[in-house]
Amino acid sequence: MSNSNSPKLSKKDNIIQAVKFALFSASAGIIQIVSFTIFEEVPQLLGAQKWPYLACYLPSLILSVVYNFTLNRKFTFKSANNVPIAMLKVALYYAVFTPLSAWLGNIAAENGVNHYIVEIVTMLANFITEFLFDRFVVFRNSINTNDIAKKDSENKQ
Repeated sequence: MSNSNSPKLSKKDNIIQAVKFALFSASAGIIQIVSFTIFEEVPQLLGAQKWPYLACYLPSLILSVVYNFTLNRKFTFKSANNVPIAMLKVALYYAVFTPLSAWLGNIAAENGVNHYIVEIVTMLANFITEFLFDRFVVFRNSINTNDIAKKDSENKQ
């Protein structure tokens, strides 16, 4: 079911969208890596035992996802779609991505791969697959439908 109110995107629009997604994802990546580092390093600094990889990965991923979803929905995809439905679709993506990445990341970490290398590789895989999922599933029929997009369209005319 296609939304006839969604304008077709030009090549330039698609490039701008990808660049915005990359920039917001980079800032979400900073949130993820900083929070991961806190979970990875602070317990030891406080004299506690080092946390397992999953205890560091999962909360840092959640913080990153909520931030990234919020900004990309509003500014990258400029979507006015139903937030709970869009978030449910993203949650379904993460219902597959999180266990798979956590399982593979944990295997790598248990086999001596540095936790930060595992985290960076996982973040790169997440960046690519989430952009494609957001663009072609979550926001497919609602791109450029929010107030920001409408204002941009009025300013172009």
